[in-house]
Amino acid sequence: MRDGFVERQHFADAASALWLEGELVHLEDLVLHDAHMDIRTPTHELTRAHAVLRTRRRILAQKPDWALSRDGFLALTGRGGATPASGQKSREGERAGASSVEADGRDDAGDDLLTEEFAEIDAVLARSSKILSGADVPARKEEMSLRDRPDLIYDLDWNEEERLAEWQDVITRTRDLPVVLRGAILLEAWSDIEVLQHATWLGPLLVAALLRQEGLAANHLVCPHLGAKNIPRERRRARNRSDRLLACLDGIHDAALVGLKEHDRLTMAKSQMERRLRERRASSKLPDLIELVLSRPLVSTGLIQDRLKVTKQGALNLVGELGLREMTGRGRFRAWGVL
Repeated sequence: MRDGFVERQHFADAASALWLEGELVHLEDLVLHDAHMDIRTPTHELTRAHAVLRTRRRILAQKPDWALSRDGFLALTGRGGATPASGQKSREGERAGASSVEADGRDDAGDDLLTEEFAEIDAVLARSSKILSGADVPARKEEMSLRDRPDLIYDLDWNEEERLAEWQDVITRTRDLPVVLRGAILLEAWSDIEVLQHATWLGPLLVAALLRQEGLAANHLVCPHLGAKNIPRERRRARNRSDRLLACLDGIHDAALVGLKEHDRLTMAKSQMERRLRERRASSKLPDLIELVLSRPLVSTGLIQDRLKVTKQGALNLVGELGLREMTGRGRFRAWGVL
């Protein structure tokens, strides 16, 4: 059940991260979006929740000490360098092509420029496909400096480099403290310093990576957002720093309790479904379906067909025999889950 538990924790924490920012993202919509099965145009909030989901998977896929290392920190904050995409044209080449047209009166460079444009589009599509598939893709180099960011989107007086250095200094100064207390201090410091303008959810994920690195949760990422969701806002935003630290500690504690409850729920669901395997043929697909529904929050008819190599009607019959719960409440594009 490990893979199913980890996946459910990823989805629940990603949805909770947006909930803490005042946005509502339905878990089934996030699962369908992750499976490229959207039944409506994805909202901005949904794509942001999916970014949190991808980041959690990326951190867990790396070594425990990667996220807080220099390379991991630069990559996760979007400051890691990368080789420019192939086919990316330079400004000098563009100006040279324009000058050749003006000098000769011919459009010899037109075909080359069009080819470069298509190559750049292909590179963007290839990069997007890698990101959606969960591959580790390095961040692209920004062509503009931090001071050249559009003031409509960024606060130009917001010195992220200085704030990141200040938060990293907190990491260094708390090195000798107990790991849970250290995590609570880092959570409070990230919120107090307001490190990043557009990725406030990254700090709790870095704290979760720290708990994994220190061995407190060695096989999964803690869900800080899911735990903080159960803490009243008055406590999370209290004026007294001690109250905020206690709220962070309670959030980590609640995240652990939620994880234990989810584990117990999956254990009970597994035992209930396995009762339906009595007196079944050895060639029955039900055991495979049990493993499938435990490994992810939702399963669709198409996914069952693809994984179990059955027809659409056969998939529906298996779902009926297993007694799965229909989670979406729709007549088409339905999906099922346990309990």
